[in-house]
Amino acid sequence: MPRASKFCCLLLTFLLSLQVAAADRKGAQKRIEELLAAPDMAKAVWGIEVVDLGSGKTVYSLNADKLFIPASNTKLFTTGAVLALIGPEYRFHTTLESTGTIDRYGRLSGDLVIVGRGDPNLSGRALPYNLRTERKLPPLRVLEELADQLVARGVKMIDGDLVADDSYFLFQRYGEGWAQDDLLWASGAPVSALTINDNVIFVSVMPADHRGERAYVSIAPFADYYRIENRVTTTPAGSEPRKLLINREPGSDQLTIWGTIPLGDAGATEALAIEEPAEFAAKLMRGLLEKRGIVVYGQVRTEHAKLSSLYTFHATAMASAGGGTDAVPPPLMPLRSVLADHQSMPLAQDLKVINKVSQNLHAELILRLLGRERGRNGTVEGGLEVIRNWLLLADIRPDEYVFHDGSGLSRENLATPHAVVKLLSFIARQPWGATYLDTLPVGGMDGSLAERFKTPSTLGRVQAKTGALSHVNALSGYLTTLKGERLAFSIIVNNHLVNSRKASETIDDIVTALVESPPKH
Repeated sequence: MPRASKFCCLLLTFLLSLQVAAADRKGAQKRIEELLAAPDMAKAVWGIEVVDLGSGKTVYSLNADKLFIPASNTKLFTTGAVLALIGPEYRFHTTLESTGTIDRYGRLSGDLVIVGRGDPNLSGRALPYNLRTERKLPPLRVLEELADQLVARGVKMIDGDLVADDSYFLFQRYGEGWAQDDLLWASGAPVSALTINDNVIFVSVMPADHRGERAYVSIAPFADYYRIENRVTTTPAGSEPRKLLINREPGSDQLTIWGTIPLGDAGATEALAIEEPAEFAAKLMRGLLEKRGIVVYGQVRTEHAKLSSLYTFHATAMASAGGGTDAVPPPLMPLRSVLADHQSMPLAQDLKVINKVSQNLHAELILRLLGRERGRNGTVEGGLEVIRNWLLLADIRPDEYVFHDGSGLSRENLATPHAVVKLLSFIARQPWGATYLDTLPVGGMDGSLAERFKTPSTLGRVQAKTGALSHVNALSGYLTTLKGERLAFSIIVNNHLVNSRKASETIDDIVTALVESPPKH
């Protein structure tokens, strides 16, 4: 074939490839436009940004500089800051301590104090995380381990009180902007440096033996924590599916459960938040000690940190470091001896739990940990200040977000898709970027994406954090296209009127279009 003919063939092939690529790009963009133009989606507000990690170029953008409620995409910021500033190997310590001594008869002369330092996994959760969260172990295993250590020390009686000390963090149980109806459920569990079983109890409802009878209701692991008003009626087999409603007024210790459950139903279990975590832990510990023959003569009480004491401590630390001499040092407290100790698994294991299953309480605990370890104090404000300073390294400006918590449960949080993508792009360049990536759900495989992106073209190609509140859905993370390109993306929709599943399906269709034929600019 003459050289001119070969050149023409090569040129024609090149032009055809450009045409195909252009068609793909237009096809993807057109598909996204069609999805967002659907009547039930067009009423909502959408924010999207997609960046090619290889070139750093933006390949798609829609309202990317507008502020949106990000829901649990907030956790991307919290977990990123903790991994960067605290590190994956950090371990929490929970201890039993006392200022007293143990005599030859096994009498402890003083209070016994259980000291929490923010460990999120004083529970039966199985770690390391493996595809899904599991509670294979007894929920009180850590408290039992501490009680056994006390027995091994020869303690038989405690002259003083049993004190639950969660003063490692400020007593801020709930976040600003949390809805009142969130506080009943596990997703809105109160925050405490002494957290047992995710600060939840499990309420199970089973049908009675005969129709018309009250259903069976049980609580674990602390059966007497709440008083129950049971209004659930057992209905005939094959009747309407079970319908259960639960109510507890804030500050109340009474659960009201009503509805119907048919004969033969497998039953239902709901995780409900407790009211006061430290008191809960102290009562559980007292029961475990008494079960082991250790008598507690005193009362059960709690020890919380007050805001004034935290700032006095900070001012004292500043003065000792040369920042001033006006601060008055707090009164000296007697030193306590450690009688029993539990050390957590590395922090990286819990970051998987937080991002894979969107665990709100754990995100709130590590936010306060940031403030305690890298900021002024163990408060929400202290942790958020640390995050704000860290985000400057990623070129994320304060006018691109506002956070009031670490989990995203607050409806007062705001962030732009552009800020989210800048965060993801920054993390991808860090030495610990692969560790962070490993905390995100994998499409079609685990966590909150286990049942999404299961098609052959998307399976295993999407690693992203979900987010959902009423009228809000979000998905932000990384994807690999069929051509091997790596993209960082953020998709947030606010003010939709469809159910969460329908909004998520539209987001998934957008991500699928990006995987199969990403647009390029």
